[in-house]
Amino acid sequence: MNKFLHLGSLFRELWSFARQNKAWWMIPTVVVLLILGVLIFSGQAMAPFIYTLF
Repeated sequence: MNKFLHLGSLFRELWSFARQNKAWWMIPTVVVLLILGVLIFSGQAMAPFIYTLF
């Protein structure tokens, strides 16, 4: 639970930084990196179950 609070404050701080400095290019970059991280993590977690399908 504590990790999610820190993660939320990190995203809030990133959003305020991008808004204040008009660095809007940072938001899509972070979103793409998060999506890639989730895909890599879920791919590793689902690997044993994928083999049973074939």
